[in-house]
Amino acid sequence: MSWELPPLGAIRVFEAAARLGSFTKAAEELGMTQSAASYQIKVLEERAGTPLFIRKTRQIALTEAGQQLAPHASGAFSSLADAWVATKGGATGVLSVTTMETFATNWLAVWLGTFQLMHPDLAVKVNTSSRLVDFTREDMDIGIRTGSGKWPGLTAHYLFKADYTPMLSPRLAESVGGIHRPEDLYKVPLCCADDPWWKIWFEAAGVPFEPDRIMAGPKLGTQAYDAMAALTDKGAAILTKNLYSALLAKGQLIQPFDVLGSDGDGYWLVHLESRRNTPKIKVFRDWVLAQTAEIREHERR
Repeated sequence: MSWELPPLGAIRVFEAAARLGSFTKAAEELGMTQSAASYQIKVLEERAGTPLFIRKTRQIALTEAGQQLAPHASGAFSSLADAWVATKGGATGVLSVTTMETFATNWLAVWLGTFQLMHPDLAVKVNTSSRLVDFTREDMDIGIRTGSGKWPGLTAHYLFKADYTPMLSPRLAESVGGIHRPEDLYKVPLCCADDPWWKIWFEAAGVPFEPDRIMAGPKLGTQAYDAMAALTDKGAAILTKNLYSALLAKGQLIQPFDVLGSDGDGYWLVHLESRRNTPKIKVFRDWVLAQTAEIREHERR
C-alpha cells in the first residue's frame, strides 16, 4: 500500500507545537533547536499547501487547517505509544485520571490501594477538577464524569446513578428532636442552601420547597466539603448516596428519608475511543467496572 505522508519528524514537531502552543516549548520537549522545529513546520506547511499556524509576537495559534489536523496527529501518536507499550508487555508507566474532588475523595481514595497492589508497575496520577478535559490535547488517559454519558469523541462506561438525598450527623438530628418529616430539615442549617438539588429533592418528597424557612449553613462549594460540615454537626448536606454509603453504614451520617432526588445524571468512566485497547486504560477500566458492578446490580432491582 502506498502512503502519501509528510516526514514523520515534521508531524511530530507539529503535534508538540499544537499541544504546547509554542515552537520553543516543542523544540525543548523534542530535544532540538527552535530553528530546527520551525524548519520542520515550514516543511509540513509546504507539503500541505497551506499555513498550519498563525505567527504572532511571542505566540502562535492554529489556523483552521491546523485545528483539523491537530487532534488526528495527537491521536496517532497516542495510538503508536500505546501499541509500543503493549508490545513491551502490558500495563506499565503512569495512568492519568481526571475526576471531581468528590469522587476522588469518596471512591478512589477508598479503593485505589487495591488496584495499586494488583498493578504495582502502573502508577495512577489523579487530577481533581470539575473542568471537562480535552483528551485530544491534554495528557490525560481516563476521566470520571457526571452527566448523560454523551461526550463527542469519547467512549463512556456507566458506573452508577448520581442521585442525591439529605444526610446529617446523628448528633445534629437528635439536637432538634429527630428528623421525621421533610419539613424537619428546616430546623437545622442546610449546607449550600442555594443548591438546586434541595428544591428538586423537596419536590420529589412531595413537599413544597420554602426558601424563606431555610436556616443557611456553610456554603463550601463541593460535596466533599459539605460532607465534612455534616460530619462535624454544622448542618445537613445533600449528597450523592452512592458515594457516601460507607459513612451511612458506619452510622457517621444518617439518611432520614428513602426519597432520592435526580436530575438524570450518572457517573461515567470515559476515554478516547481510539485508546480502548490501551493496556493501562483497559485494566483500570475493567477494574472500576468490576468494583461498581454491585451498585449497578442493586439499581436494576
